[in-house]
Amino acid sequence: MTRSNTLKGRDGVLLTGRVLLALLFLIFGIQKLFDFSGTVQYMAHVGAPLPTMATLIAIVMEAFVSAALMLGLATRPLALLMALYTFGTAIIGHHFWTMTGMTRFENEINFYKNISIIGGLLLLNVTGAGRYAVDAWWHGRRDHSAGIERRV
Repeated sequence: MTRSNTLKGRDGVLLTGRVLLALLFLIFGIQKLFDFSGTVQYMAHVGAPLPTMATLIAIVMEAFVSAALMLGLATRPLALLMALYTFGTAIIGHHFWTMTGMTRFENEINFYKNISIIGGLLLLNVTGAGRYAVDAWWHGRRDHSAGIERRV
C-alpha cells in the first residue's frame, strides 16, 4: 500500500473513530436532557457536588460537545475538554476504591473504561479531525479565501 493510499484511508478511520468515540456520550447526554430531574437525583445519589449544575455540565458535554466532536468542529480543544470531563466523571461516579463486592468490581470496570476513553480523546486531540470534518472545511475555506493552498 502506498503512502498516498494510507493517508486517504486515514481520514475515513478518523471519521469513524470520532463518531464511535462520541456516540456513547451523545446517547447518554440526550437521555440526561430529556430526564433532567431524574439526572439531578442521580447526581445527588452519586455525590456529585451541586447536582443541578453537574447535570447542566453533563448535558452540555455529553449532548453538545460530543455532537461537535462527531462533526469534527473545534476537535482538538473539545477532545481535550472531553478528556478532562471524562476523568472527572471517573473520579466522581466510579470511585471503586471506596466500595466492596460486586459494586466495586462493576465500578472498577467503568472507571478503567473511562480511562481508556480518555486515551482515545487524547489521540483525537493530537491527530485532529481529519479531512471529513467541519474543521477541515473551515480551514480550507479560510485558507482558500486568503490565497493560501493548504493540505488537510
